[in-house]
Amino acid sequence: MVYIILFYKFTLIENPHKLREEHLKFCKNLGVFGRVLIAREGINGSISGNKKQIEKYKSWLSNKELFKGIEFKEEKGLHHPFDKLIVKIKNEIIRIDKILDLGKTGKHISPKDFLELHNNKDVLILDTRNRYESDAGKFKNSLACDINSFREFPDFVDNLKISKETPIVMYCTGGIRCEKASAYMIQKGFTNVSQLHGGIINFCQKIPNTIWEGSCFVFDKRLTSNIGQKENPVSNCIHCKTLSDQYRRCKNKVCNELIFICPSCQKSKHNCCSEECKKELLR
Repeated sequence: MVYIILFYKFTLIENPHKLREEHLKFCKNLGVFGRVLIAREGINGSISGNKKQIEKYKSWLSNKELFKGIEFKEEKGLHHPFDKLIVKIKNEIIRIDKILDLGKTGKHISPKDFLELHNNKDVLILDTRNRYESDAGKFKNSLACDINSFREFPDFVDNLKISKETPIVMYCTGGIRCEKASAYMIQKGFTNVSQLHGGIINFCQKIPNTIWEGSCFVFDKRLTSNIGQKENPVSNCIHCKTLSDQYRRCKNKVCNELIFICPSCQKSKHNCCSEECKKELLR
């Protein structure tokens, strides 16, 4: 059994490079895999390992004064979703290219409160993730941002034709994007902004099989996770149009497009998005 944790915390890190070296050394000695981003604004990462390794990692990180109170979202799997360990220095742990006051973010609401608000037709449930993520699955009746990158979120908000007093409840995979998304909306004058605490993963673990439809996109080699929900695909195979939530990248490296493709078509189409890419691959 493999344990997979997702975590983030916004906190001022005076020396990101020093923390990176310390982090990399600890993780290598521990033998875990994953991807961790460190910036002056905080930390964002996902780590996989056995139960003992993950418990040691969680204890090591949360006992640091900088990361007191950090929360971990946890999943279980049969295989490591990462092939190696990467610890990188970035300008931002989630890129939006805007100067924001992260002391002014949306109110955090519990999964239970989110479920209640979801049934209120006057509330806008906003998916702050990218288009290819919401295509795999989202909460019922939520508005997807239809963006290719989180850096496009400000433009989406600037063109949003709703009252600044509209009650807005936003969500993302684990919560990190909502911190910056809500800060931007508040900065732009929206007065009633909330965010789902712990994101999709936390909600589906605490209130499973209710208002979530489809699979959850994850940024590792799995690409999608059912996050403990009943099989309920909302997407269709690019070729035969049968329901399938299996995301793959087109095997033609020149294309490399993300596609939904069922197991049968993966075999017959050689994991390609089109006959043209298949011919190019087999050339």
